[in-house]
This record gives sequence, structure tokens and C-alpha cells, in this order.
Amino acid sequence: MSELRRPSRGTWAVLAFPVGMLAVFFLVPFGIMLATSFYHRIEGGFYTPAFELDSWRRLLHGVFIERTLFSIGICLLAGAVCITLAFPFTYFLTRMRRRPHVTLLVLIMSALALSEVIVGFAWSVLLGRAAGISNILVWLGLMDEPAAYQPSFLAVLIGLCYIAFPYCVLTLYPQLTRLDPELTEAAQTMGASPWKTFWTVVVPIGRPIIVAGFLLAFVFTLGSYLIPAFLGRPEHWTLSVFISDQATFNANVPFAAAMALFLTVLSLGVVGLVTWIEGRTRG
Repeated sequence: MSELRRPSRGTWAVLAFPVGMLAVFFLVPFGIMLATSFYHRIEGGFYTPAFELDSWRRLLHGVFIERTLFSIGICLLAGAVCITLAFPFTYFLTRMRRRPHVTLLVLIMSALALSEVIVGFAWSVLLGRAAGISNILVWLGLMDEPAAYQPSFLAVLIGLCYIAFPYCVLTLYPQLTRLDPELTEAAQTMGASPWKTFWTVVVPIGRPIIVAGFLLAFVFTLGSYLIPAFLGRPEHWTLSVFISDQATFNANVPFAAAMALFLTVLSLGVVGLVTWIEGRTRG
């Protein structure tokens, strides 16, 4: 305990590198972006150092508030869907025999190797009219003619869930692997069914990692750019798409910086709120 209270010089030396990297590659760009958000925009794609609040005032416009609420809503929904599917999947994965266990785990890990570009294009094909899922349904006689399911809200939600699901599984996996099997065996010995054991024993024990997985999925999908751009209409775009649109096509870097800072503060606020609610509920 004394070593924990009084870190040695070696401990500080080990911590110095990651802290320095964090300061150089996060805090410094964050400070530059904060300063840029107050700059004066010049028509034609340029901006000059200044201290103006025009970019921040634009955040109060109705269109931006609507996009903010939509982004929060769809990302919270994606996080809820991911954790609802990932928790039972990961629990039963850890209870499988070694061969199917390793096979499914490798399959989940391989999904992380796919870039967001590939995922977006793949789902646009699968949900499209030319060579998508609807063509299979027509071939099976379940539909009269193929239909396109993208661009749509559902397509964006499916894409976001797809890219966030593996991260939820990897977040839940270590804790569920260490779950003592005697706890579930004791509940079943006392007459509880496997399903009741899962809900009354496993879920309460895993609530902290459920919250952690949900927050990870929310933050990860809130920063997604390509999935909403590929699979959604402009009314389905999230804040990340609008930030890129302002910086690239409208050449309004100060407003893009203000939106990026707002998105960062927003994600931290939601994470803090959910963590506070979970702590109050546990207490």
C-alpha cells in the first residue's frame, strides 16, 4: 500500500511516456481546435485569428439542435441494441466448448479487421435493390419484386450496430469469462431455470460491464462518419457527417471546430450522466 501511495521514480518514468503522448496528440490539437472555433471566417475557405462567437451562436439554430437530438437518439438506440444482443451472446460464448468458442471469437475479431468503408459499401449492396437481400426473398417466393432498404433510418441503425457489436463483445468477454460457474449452478440447484438464472444472477452481476459496453457503443457510433453518409439520407446524417461537410465542402473550419468541440462535450456529458444514474441505482 505504501508503494501505491508513493510511486517510485520508475513508476513515474513508465507513466511519463503515455501521459506525454496524450498531451502532444490530444491536448495540443484540442487546444488548437478550441482556438480555431473562435476565428473569423473569410469567404473562400480562409479564416483569420480572432475572438468571435459567430460559430458558437450557430449551434443554437433549430437545424443543428435537431441534428444533435437525432444523433443522440440513434446512437443511444444503437448502443441499446448492441448490448442487448452482445451480453447473452458473450455469456453463452464463454460457456461453449473450446472449438466453437474459439471459432466464434475469431469470427468476431475478424470483423474488426474490416474498415468502415468496406462495411458501409457491403451493407449498401446487401440492402440495395440490384443485388441485395430482397433479391433472395424474391427468389424464395416471399416477395413479388426486389426493394431497396437503403438509404433509410433502419439501414443506418444496422450499420452502426454492426461496427459497434464486436467492441461490446470484447468489453464483456473478460468479465464473463471469470464468472464463477458455481453461482449459476447454485441457482439452478435451488430450482431456477437457465433463463431465470441468467436474468436474476448473471445480469445483476454483469451490470457494471453492461453499462461500460453500452457507453462504448454509444461513443463509438456517435463518432461514426461513413456509415450514416453511405446508408442514410441527409435527414439521417449524424453530427460527424455535418462536421466533415462544413470543413470540406463549405470550407467553414471555425464552425466545424465548434461543432467538433460540442460533439466531444456532448459525448462526455452523456457518459457522465449514464455513469451517475448507474451509480445512484446501484446505491
